[in-house]
Order: sequence, then structure tokens, then C-alpha cells
Amino acid sequence: MQHIYQPVMIKTLLESKNVASVEKIAKSFLERDRSQIDYYKEITKNMPGKVLRKNKVVRYQDNKFILDSPDFSEDEREKLIEICNEKIRQYEEKYGKKIWIHRARASRIVPGSIRYTVLQRAKGRCELCGISSDEKFLEVDHIIPINKGGKTTLENLQALCYTCNAQKQDRDDTDFRTLHSIYDKRDIECIFCKLEKLSKISNTLAFVLEDKFPITKGHLLICPRRHTSSFFELGASEKKACLNLIDEMKTKILENDKTVTGFNLGVNIGEDAGQTVFHCHIHLIPRRKRDVPNPEGGIRNIFPGKGKWK
Repeated sequence: MQHIYQPVMIKTLLESKNVASVEKIAKSFLERDRSQIDYYKEITKNMPGKVLRKNKVVRYQDNKFILDSPDFSEDEREKLIEICNEKIRQYEEKYGKKIWIHRARASRIVPGSIRYTVLQRAKGRCELCGISSDEKFLEVDHIIPINKGGKTTLENLQALCYTCNAQKQDRDDTDFRTLHSIYDKRDIECIFCKLEKLSKISNTLAFVLEDKFPITKGHLLICPRRHTSSFFELGASEKKACLNLIDEMKTKILENDKTVTGFNLGVNIGEDAGQTVFHCHIHLIPRRKRDVPNPEGGIRNIFPGKGKWK
């Protein structure tokens, strides 16, 4: 069996005399899902635990919460439990599913193939705090939240551990009212803005062009759709969009041209760095054995004689 789900499900069915509801099977999975326990441990300490400690209802000691109370009789304890049950009932009646909406947002369904790509791209680490997936469960998060116009596209998704995702929620201080108009910015005089419509490969925020004066066969330019001169002016989503296209084109080049054995990846930013077209673009340059007499130094050779640094 390829996943723990199958034996857990069969075990649940056997224990239920061959018939079990989907909810019962789901609860069996939750009992073994350590990430859910860890998630709610953080919730316990940082939300109700913090409030109740502040109001001196509980205290925290040796990784345990202790109710600061007199010695209740059994009858008093039962009455207090009943009061808690009634408060829970009233709250559920008033808010229903909204109580758990923070969790629903954190686990919003993303198609499996896209989820796999996002997690693979993150190399098994939270893209905010850097913690490994071995230590904390990773979730797929919308950088720009869906309720603020964000799309379920690769360039708008990132891998976050459940703690970072819970803290981020769907808040952001960006003025999303102008978000789409920012990405729609074009310059009618810019050659790359004009060529965008001719691009055969693109995604939501970036596109690919063949270099008009290629250094090597297959030399490509990856450009953000928004007109901006510098790579440093791109937002996180735009950078991801460009990097996704770089990965895609690298794979295509290697599949279609077995002579390619390396790449140079470069960006010119500013006139003094050699930029001549002031629409941000990234050069993806395929390299082949013996395409120059001595490739040592690579990008360092933009300064003559600086390729050899040893």
C-alpha cells in the first residue's frame, strides 16, 4: 500500500463490522495526523490559552494548562460542564461553519498537480520561515488571497508551514483595489510590450520571447507582462511567474536539444549594467560543450579578464 490512508481505512471498516460512514473514516485519519495535533497545539497556546492566562482563569506550567479554581464538588463540576456545553451550543447555533473558516482558508482545495508542483518547487521547506516539512506540515497558500482577487495559479501559490499560514491568514496591507491596474501597465513605445501578443508561451504575469540577436541557438528572454524596467521592482508573484517560465523553458530545451549541457541566466539592470531595452527581461542562454574556447568564469566574463578568479 502506497499510503497510510488505505490500511487505516480498512482497519476502521473491520472494527465497524465492514461498514463505516465517510465521517468516521475521516476521523480515523485525523487521529493519526500529527500535523493537525501540532496545529491545534499552537492554537491552544496562542489563542484561548493566552486569553485565559491573561484573565487569570488558567496558568501554564510544564507544558500543561491548569485551571485556577477552588476544589469543586462533583455536582458543581457537572453544572459548570453543562454551562460550557450550553455556551458551545449557542456559539455553534449563531456562527455555524464560520467558526472554522480560518481552517477552511488554510486548506482551500488546490488541484493535485498544482499542489505537487508548488511543494516540489519549495524543496520541502516553508517559503516564509524556512522550516523543513519533516518538522512541520506544509500547506499551499494563495499569496494574494482569493477573497482579494488572487488566482489559483502557480505564480500566486507558495508553500507555508501551518504556523506561518495560520498567522498570515488572508490579511495584507496591499491596496488590492489597484492591483489589477498595476499588472495591466504597458508602454506603447516599448518593443517588448508590443511583442507580448506574439509570444507563444506565457502565464498570467509573464511571457517568453526569442532573442532577436541570439548569443546561442535557443537564446530566450523571459519578461514580466507589466512594464517595469528593473527586476528589483517586480512583486513576489511576478518573480515566481518568471521563474516558473524559466523552469518550463529549461525543461523544453533539454528535451528537444541533447547538445545543451549548461545554461547562463542573467539580468541587466540599469544602463551602466548594459541594459538597452528598459523593460525587465531575463536571459536564458543554452550552453554547449566547446561553444567557446574556455567557458571558465561564466558570467564573470562580462568584465574582460575577470573570468579567472583563482
